[in-house]
Amino acid sequence: MQNPIATQREVLQDLVTHAQYTEIGRKYGLTKLFSITDFKNSIPIHEYEDIKCYVDRLMNEEQHLLWNTPVNWFAKSSGTTSSKSKFIPITKESLEDCHFQGAKDVLSLYYYSNPESDLLTGKGLVIGGSHQMSVVNESVQFGDLSAVLLQNTPYWGQWLRTPELSIALMDEWEDKIEKLALNTINENVTSISGVPTWTLVLLKRILEITGKETIGEVWQNLELYIHGGVSFVPYKEQFEKIIGKPINYLEIYNASEGFFAAQDDLSEDGMLLFLNHGIFYEFMPVEEYGKENPRTIGLNKVEIGKHYAPVITTNGGLWRYLIGDTVQFTSLSPFRIKVSGRLKHYINAFGEELMIDNTDRAIATASQKTNSIVNDYTAAPKYFNDKSNGSHEWLIEFEKQPACINEFAYELDCALKTLNSDYEAKRHKDIALQMPLIKILPQGLFTKWLSLKGKLGGQHKVPRLNNNRKYIDEILAMME
Repeated sequence: MQNPIATQREVLQDLVTHAQYTEIGRKYGLTKLFSITDFKNSIPIHEYEDIKCYVDRLMNEEQHLLWNTPVNWFAKSSGTTSSKSKFIPITKESLEDCHFQGAKDVLSLYYYSNPESDLLTGKGLVIGGSHQMSVVNESVQFGDLSAVLLQNTPYWGQWLRTPELSIALMDEWEDKIEKLALNTINENVTSISGVPTWTLVLLKRILEITGKETIGEVWQNLELYIHGGVSFVPYKEQFEKIIGKPINYLEIYNASEGFFAAQDDLSEDGMLLFLNHGIFYEFMPVEEYGKENPRTIGLNKVEIGKHYAPVITTNGGLWRYLIGDTVQFTSLSPFRIKVSGRLKHYINAFGEELMIDNTDRAIATASQKTNSIVNDYTAAPKYFNDKSNGSHEWLIEFEKQPACINEFAYELDCALKTLNSDYEAKRHKDIALQMPLIKILPQGLFTKWLSLKGKLGGQHKVPRLNNNRKYIDEILAMME
């Protein structure tokens, strides 16, 4: 935190040293160079398709391609943006020096802020994903990131969590929820970790089984919920209600590609960027995306409030890899970030440049003002036709519906105008954009859609925004 630029330079030096003994290192001349400028000039920015050929070879037991130690584990992408799975290499170094170090740092930061905490006197309920053997060969294994981490957790870590590993790694999500509930009800659970949507499903089932009014009655020592993967803004009210007592909420930014950040101050709207966990960061201004030679900047040039796409080089063997998220800096001393969306999850059909951060906050505002609760949502453009101008179509699944859906649409529209000046300009006098069109989905339809796509449970989630109508039309067809 005190020497961020020097720390990052040391991290890059170490990564390049490892690369000297790899195929990709020889390809890009990493045995010769060392300056950050040379590094950026020598290696192009990679997306998954650019490294897939290496991943396929690694899964066929070739080694020393992207990293100089064996790669036997892969984190299977849980995104819903493609029917094709992505397999991110996980090395011994990325497990120990990034993912596990990040987890230990989260505990340290939490205890630093809450020195009287009893967190480690009980167990952490971990709602993980599934794990399976690769069909390629038995020395290569893959699964959701959470499953890979659980499978490799040191023995002392197993004492601190619940349920038992066989349940945590189950693949069949409906059965898993039932077993998770039955096996954790009588534990002394002090913390919960998981994606908000699936955590809520589990908590509701626990209340059904126990007959209790709130989770605070089931686990009286519960003090912390650790969340990540999606914005917590639309879910916080539901969690406060179902838990029924004040607890702490801590956000982490842990992806298949690395453990990037976590809240170090629960009162701050931002997560501390982890700078010494084997990841070297560059930041691409979002307007550079799609250019032939996109520009990236270092930490010394980032600005608060601007949208950047992180480009990472890691001890998992990723070299100048574009992870696809967008972030904003909330603080420069220390460097804190928040996730603002996805490069490919936005709506810009009419020049409105609507990001997930905008829509999550607008949904929360509209819910509060109309006394409603949103379970999940997705939105996409509805294009101009002979009869009307363009608009945004929203499919929303409510836990508690508003008394008047038109009032909800009005409050949503007002909030979006407040949060996004481009949206406000396009909404002026309905010239380019009309009022949002909202369709209420029956409860459970999003879950059915995810199930049909083989994306049920774990870290899978409904894509919030899309610049085309592929997903929204699929869901509407199911509704009809």
